[in-house]
Amino acid sequence: MKNKFIAGACLLIAALFLTSCSGFNSGIRPDSMADVPKAYSLYENEVSGFPQRWWRQFDSPTLDSLIEEALSGSFSLKEAWARLKQVRELAVQSGAGLYPDLNATSGASWTRQNADSVSMERESKDFSLGLAGSYELDLWGRIRSGRQADLLEVSASREEISTAAMTLAAGVTSRWLDIISQTMQLGVLEKQLQTNTTYLELIELRFQNSMATALDVFQQKQIVEKIKSQIPSVAAQKQLLAHELAVLIGKPPQYELNIENNFLPDLIPIPAAGIPADLLSKRPDIRAAGFRLQAADWQVAEARANRLPTISLSAQALYSADQLDLIFDNWLLNLAGNLVGPLIDGGQRSSEVRRQQAVVDEKLAAYRQTVYTAIKEVEDALVTDCRKQQRITALESQIDAARKALEEARQRYFKGVNDYLPVLTQLLAVQGLELDLIQEKTQLLTNRVGLYRALGGTWTDALKDERPFGA
Repeated sequence: MKNKFIAGACLLIAALFLTSCSGFNSGIRPDSMADVPKAYSLYENEVSGFPQRWWRQFDSPTLDSLIEEALSGSFSLKEAWARLKQVRELAVQSGAGLYPDLNATSGASWTRQNADSVSMERESKDFSLGLAGSYELDLWGRIRSGRQADLLEVSASREEISTAAMTLAAGVTSRWLDIISQTMQLGVLEKQLQTNTTYLELIELRFQNSMATALDVFQQKQIVEKIKSQIPSVAAQKQLLAHELAVLIGKPPQYELNIENNFLPDLIPIPAAGIPADLLSKRPDIRAAGFRLQAADWQVAEARANRLPTISLSAQALYSADQLDLIFDNWLLNLAGNLVGPLIDGGQRSSEVRRQQAVVDEKLAAYRQTVYTAIKEVEDALVTDCRKQQRITALESQIDAARKALEEARQRYFKGVNDYLPVLTQLLAVQGLELDLIQEKTQLLTNRVGLYRALGGTWTDALKDERPFGA
């Protein structure tokens, strides 16, 4: 017994020595992103800095409150936190193989046998108590490679929370702006309805005095009814946006938002875009894709190590006796070592290595796609921002000219120089441009919000899930 114990201990020490000397590198090779642009096409150096919680620049306590509610109550964020907890536990499970497995065993049996031939009864009792342990020597780093891959999945899942939080903040802000825009459009439509009603009364008065035709009256009535038909649609859209925003922050659709803003906020400064390579560290979705690429490399290392022999140790200490008070007087200790090496597996393990290498190629393509998509989003936002400002400037000039033309047409109509058609044309033009201007300004603000989202940031690193699981 003593010799067996010494032999087992020597085998364990030798195996641990080999484990410490073995390599289990993932074989990660740096990915070249040499074709990333050196600068954005419309980037200007004379811009402001990049504030982390950028929405505070709107100087709106209502918006600040909505985003804080969303960050704590959003269902999408709760789902992301729950997924993070799942992958963390999977990492714990995969790392459990690095430690010995120890189990306690116990048993008791009692038998009685009747022998009719000799008219006697036999009775036996047996009690046992023991410990059983096993340990796989991770000579080639198979277990550690799998654990490292799972730890990288944990990091990727944490980055997905940051991505969801950034998207959530931008979504709340965009809907807040859209609700204000709908409120402004309702106000403009109500003013237009009042103006058109006044025009209709004047034309009817002129018609009664034989100074206008019935066609003039019907045309003006048509404009009045058109405005009336637009108001319910805008009001409905405002309510639908309120429902979306309520659900987005984790509230029921009927939740009262109390958005009292009647005018769009001032345009916040354009952020410092930096260079495209900055997105590799600022964008959490890029970081997540990078972590998953590294995890795939570690899975290749795990698959390669699985093709090599494995050594496992097992030990069992068993105490048994036919009486409880004698159980510790009878004991047995077993140590065993097993060497298992794959010989013929039909190419299963080799195929798994090739499959994991294909997964690496897939993750690499996904990583590059994520990088280029992020650059595209910033480029799109910069181009849209520039062109939207140019369009708004031209639109304001067009409205000013249209209003002057309307006043001139109105004066000529009342003087009897022209009929009502020029007035009708200019009236429709002015009222349509007023609504267009509100929509364009809203789109410019929304695009500026999208630019901040596209540039990423690190403010989400401070987010913590302070709620118990299932809350």
